Amino acid sequence: MIREAWAKHRSWFYSAGIAIGISLWLLSGTLGGADADTAEPETVAATTEAPQSRVRVRTQKSEEVVRTIIVNGETAPARIVRISAETDGRVSSIGAERGANVGKDGLLVRLDERDRKARLAQAEATVKQREVEYEGRLRLQSESYVSEAQLQEAIAQLEAAKAELRRAELDLEYMTVRAPFDGALQSRDVEVGDFVSVGDPIATFVDNRKIIVAADVSEFDARYVEVGQAAEARLATSEIVRGEIRYVAPVADASTRTFAVELEVDNRDGALRAGGTAELLIPAEVVNAHRVSPSLLTLDDAGNVGLKIINGQGEVEFVVADIALSSSNGVWLTGLPETATIITVGQGFVSTGTIVDAIPESDVETSLAIKAGNGDD
Repeated sequence: MIREAWAKHRSWFYSAGIAIGISLWLLSGTLGGADADTAEPETVAATTEAPQSRVRVRTQKSEEVVRTIIVNGETAPARIVRISAETDGRVSSIGAERGANVGKDGLLVRLDERDRKARLAQAEATVKQREVEYEGRLRLQSESYVSEAQLQEAIAQLEAAKAELRRAELDLEYMTVRAPFDGALQSRDVEVGDFVSVGDPIATFVDNRKIIVAADVSEFDARYVEVGQAAEARLATSEIVRGEIRYVAPVADASTRTFAVELEVDNRDGALRAGGTAELLIPAEVVNAHRVSPSLLTLDDAGNVGLKIINGQGEVEFVVADIALSSSNGVWLTGLPETATIITVGQGFVSTGTIVDAIPESDVETSLAIKAGNGDD
């Protein structure tokens, strides 16, 4: 009987079984969804509570320092003179070789005398003659034998003779070319036997007793530079020299908008060489700055130099900083808050805006000291 009923209604049983299975599957999904909804906050909470990046920080206050203007320049002699011939003649002797130090009025080149002394003697004789003629006409004028016009003619002839005598004296003096001041002979354009005319180049003479460091400062820094101000220069040899500002251009260069500045440095011992590169260091205004290691400096996406710090919200913040002073102990930066929490370790692994676990350097040092003490025990 049961077999007949099963055979007759088998399709119904199959359909009912499938329907019951689908219903159970749907019910299991609903219950599972409720469990998933219940577990979702736990997942979010777990994500929120994920461990933060750890960085080491140092909190420090700014200090007052003198900002230094640093510009590239070059060294040069304080004076450069190009000496030319002031009379005609042939070079008869050389008084100094190239590169030699020569004192003021020292001999550089001498020309041959030719007839200079003879012309000088003739001019002296002519002056004596004109003096006698003038004195004779002056006595005769008192007796009305000589007119006023004749007396003035004698005076004019005497003055002309004196002028000719002076020219003869100068011509004899110009045959000896001398150093205009203490310095060094940079170059010489003539040799023994050369004939020179008036205006021909003889030599180039430089004042190497004083060296100048010439540079250009920006229009923003020019207001801090004054004549007579003390400053320093770092030479290519890393030597530091000191001097005073002797010149500040009153007008900026039209193409660069910079002002020429010259620092004068004493070089009486001749130890410094001109013509090399140098850095001009000029003290400017007093600013508040933080001293940090150059290794802490980093760049942002725009290429600005700065530091990563922790702001009041505990987030990483990039602050653009300006180097006010550079020394062997570090660099002094302006643009930071008066009290700044600077990331000293791990700044390369955190980005701006993220919240990090900031560990003060003092805590790390204390922990290391404790470990070292335990190790000694």
